[in-house]
Amino acid sequence: MIKRIKLRTLFIGGCITLFFLVLVGRVFYIQVLNGDFWQERAQKQWAHTSTIKATRGLITDRNGSTLASDVPAYTVVVNPEVINTIGIGDEVIAGLKDLLKKPENELRKLVEAKDENGNFLKNREIRNEGWKIDQDLYEKVAAFRDKLKEEHKIQETGIGFVREQKRYYPKNTLAAHILGYTDRDGKAVMGFEKYFDDQLKGKDGQLLYKSDGKGIKLPNAEESYQPVVNGNNFKLTIDSTIQYYIEEAMKKAFNQYKPKSMTVIAADPNTMEILGMANMPTFNPNAFWETKDQGAFRNHAIQSIYEPGSTFKIATLAGAVQEKLFKPDDTFMSGSIRIKGYSKALHDIKKVGWGQISFLEGVKRSSNVAFVKLGYEMLGQDRLLKYIEDFGFKEKTGIDLPGEVTGRVSPQYPVEFATLAYGHGKVQVTPIEQLTAVAAIANGGKLMVPHVVKEVTNPNTGQTAVTKPEVVRQVISEESARETGGYLEQVVADQTIGTGRHAYIEGYRVAGKTGTAIKVEGQDYVKSKVLVSFIGYAPVNDPKIAVIVIIDEPNVEVGGGTAAGPVFKEIVSQSLQYMGVPKNVTKDDKNSKEPVKAAAPALRTAPDLQGKTIKEARELLLAGGYDFETVGQGASVVSQYPPGGTKLASGQRIYLLSQEGDSSVIPDLKGQSLRDALEVLSLLKVGIVVQGEGYVTEQVESTKNGKKLITLKLSPLNEPGGDQATDPPPDGENEAKSNP
Repeated sequence: MIKRIKLRTLFIGGCITLFFLVLVGRVFYIQVLNGDFWQERAQKQWAHTSTIKATRGLITDRNGSTLASDVPAYTVVVNPEVINTIGIGDEVIAGLKDLLKKPENELRKLVEAKDENGNFLKNREIRNEGWKIDQDLYEKVAAFRDKLKEEHKIQETGIGFVREQKRYYPKNTLAAHILGYTDRDGKAVMGFEKYFDDQLKGKDGQLLYKSDGKGIKLPNAEESYQPVVNGNNFKLTIDSTIQYYIEEAMKKAFNQYKPKSMTVIAADPNTMEILGMANMPTFNPNAFWETKDQGAFRNHAIQSIYEPGSTFKIATLAGAVQEKLFKPDDTFMSGSIRIKGYSKALHDIKKVGWGQISFLEGVKRSSNVAFVKLGYEMLGQDRLLKYIEDFGFKEKTGIDLPGEVTGRVSPQYPVEFATLAYGHGKVQVTPIEQLTAVAAIANGGKLMVPHVVKEVTNPNTGQTAVTKPEVVRQVISEESARETGGYLEQVVADQTIGTGRHAYIEGYRVAGKTGTAIKVEGQDYVKSKVLVSFIGYAPVNDPKIAVIVIIDEPNVEVGGGTAAGPVFKEIVSQSLQYMGVPKNVTKDDKNSKEPVKAAAPALRTAPDLQGKTIKEARELLLAGGYDFETVGQGASVVSQYPPGGTKLASGQRIYLLSQEGDSSVIPDLKGQSLRDALEVLSLLKVGIVVQGEGYVTEQVESTKNGKKLITLKLSPLNEPGGDQATDPPPDGENEAKSNP
């Protein structure tokens, strides 16, 4: 009996020992031999990473009006399992088809999607029609979902949303070729968005933490936090109102002449800040996929080269003036001229010419012969080429936009130098090169770097970098620039023979030059295909704006003065009035060069916009040339400042409030008077703290007792915000051809 008990005890002990050894061996295998594997797997179970998305930088115009920003977006998701369990598939398909405009067969594939085992799937995104939809469409889809809930007395319909962010361009096509766009995945594709993508996109933040099996955060576990770095905010030199004037004037000409393309650039010649830049055809960056013509995405202003024609004569004229070779009263025989070694004569547009005329008349009539004499005979090949190079026609301007190309100037034979003097033959330029060159005449002879960035602000540090004007070189003297401008003014002011007379603006002194270039196909010029242009600036005595207008292949026979001149006139006249530049009146007639300043223009009245939709108000203000800003995301104007009927100071901004309360975004009030800033903030019903006197130089947003508080820092400033047909021939440009 005792022996049996001992054997039993020994057996049990052996089993326990064996079990213990197996257990120890298993633990050794798991913790030692496979320790790394299980450690990694365990970390995956309790370690989590939460990504904090960076906000892409805001892009505004020079007045703080938003051009591009990140806004909430929603992707529509369907749950086939729920939809088919309830049996509402046909209703869901019909409703989403009407709202999203997605084909029925594609919706059905999503709503009835199954896995390889024949089971309905749980979540399917509706792309592309339901991907990152805007707030209005989201509300319509949500209303449809709620209607299904009510009709079927159910809690779940199988229709849901994923909240995301998307890039939004509130002014649609306005300045599209400057801004470019990001695709639906947020990748920068073209334009400013692509050029400054590294600065705009920022860097996502991360939070690493540990949780238990139920996902509850462990109280004493270590955490790792990498802060989000939001993208830089950019204030551009563009003025949305001037950009609007440009695009509206272009639309009229585009519809009238139906050209292959059009390009317009406007700049402040004193700083080379780009005030506006547009091309047609164009596109809407909010719906870029709807534009099928890939040519519509090309920014011809900096990416296309063309034979300029007579607008190029400005460089020849400036060089001759600088070298004191231009004698306006000296005469020459117009009509034709022969170049040694070349069998054909070079002609004026009017082959018989105008007889013996003065060089000043030759400039007004855009005589090719006059410029051959000035550039080829008087300046000579070397000096002519030097001035052309000094004006920047063989180098990039350095504008801060992607894809800029370089012009080509490559004459070899004497006749090519002769035709170069009037912008034909071995010369091709970009529109931005031409505008930069004429700006050098306007600003006193300085070639400058054009730019579209005015300020860059780092929202993480609050630091702001301001772009300063950059001079490349002094091309001609200030005196020579002023004299050249005087001759170019007569091209416009002389209403009898001036080829630029269609660009004349009553009350403003305008300098300019027309161009009509016959295009080359292969080795031959094709007279039916021309590129017409006008380039100039105003006012001559105190230049505020320089503009180039290019119309490529209009469908009727017109010259630069007839077609491009009126576009220039419309843009510049509206812009100067908007900028508050007073008109001048002359003592005698249009040709008088002794202006007398007129009385200041009458103050305009703010229109009453309360109750109108934001879209209606925006269209009315843009059409009237008002500077304005919308505040909030509402659809209608709740209130405005200044109120309707108020007399506006020159350049005073109108604020439209479309949403009240703390949810409203506070506008940029820097440069505003204390009175205006207080009025705007009182409309928003936020707390206000004022430090200093004068005008707003800084604003700080905070929260106190749950209410938004705005601190305004002020300092005293001086200013708040601190031919054709019955007229003479097209332009005298381009009957003379050279293609040796």
